[in-house]
Amino acid sequence: MDFRQLETFVTIARLKSFSKAADRLFLTQPTISNHIQNLENELSTILINRSNKKVTLTKAGELLFSHAVEILNKREHALFSLEAFKDKIEGTLEIACSTIPEQYILPPLLSAFNKIYPHVKYNLLHYDSQQVVNDILNGKIDFGFVGAIDDTKKLNYIDILEDHLVFIAPNSDKYNKIEKINIEFLFDERIILREKGSGTRKMFEQILHLHNISLEQLNIVAYIENTEAIKQCVRNGLGITMISELAIRDELRYNMVKKLELENIDTSRKFYFVYHKPRILSPLAETFKHFMLENKNFYI
Repeated sequence: MDFRQLETFVTIARLKSFSKAADRLFLTQPTISNHIQNLENELSTILINRSNKKVTLTKAGELLFSHAVEILNKREHALFSLEAFKDKIEGTLEIACSTIPEQYILPPLLSAFNKIYPHVKYNLLHYDSQQVVNDILNGKIDFGFVGAIDDTKKLNYIDILEDHLVFIAPNSDKYNKIEKINIEFLFDERIILREKGSGTRKMFEQILHLHNISLEQLNIVAYIENTEAIKQCVRNGLGITMISELAIRDELRYNMVKKLELENIDTSRKFYFVYHKPRILSPLAETFKHFMLENKNFYI
């Protein structure tokens, strides 16, 4: 069943004539007849009585007619909305993002986008990286920003920014002269971790795994979801934590915490714009995606 067949059927039903429908649709009568025949074959029923000169609908035809009109009207509304959309980008943009993109990447990006498209509103959904991926796969959201790649072929990841993970400790005498640490250093420290599912924690666990270390071997004193709360806990001496350098720019500038880098371990990572490969983005989401790709480095 396609729109051409439904349009032909509705036109015949309204004009009660194959020839008049052909004239109205600028089609030949054989084409009109072929559309109806194919539609009836697909539905396995007779839609139009042809036993006399007057064209009438069968019971099945009457039932289909109301649905066909509704379908064609919805198509027209959709086309009208899309035509209007081309001239004026507006609506609500839902963006699912993990902590670091939400707090340190998106704010300047949204501000710049809003200057060009002032009629757009925003709804930021705070998820960890795994939740973003799950909801895209489940069809609940169109796209999001994450700090880790999930191993699935259904998703497309666009690299937008490189980041580095470092450890931070209280700015105290114990850590003042330390610049770099090795993995064994962690055994004697109290560790604060992000919640399970976050990109930061995932990378930390990967580093431990490469060195045959489990979380159970470390002194984990807290699992905290909020990055700002983690920084405050570190500043107050609860423990040390692995964190994004993007998240501690102000703290380092004003000597609020001490940065400790892992020796001989690559802690670089990337943030990604992620969306479902086969699924078509809405015009608003597609506009935002193109803007982001063109301007992804302006806030670094």
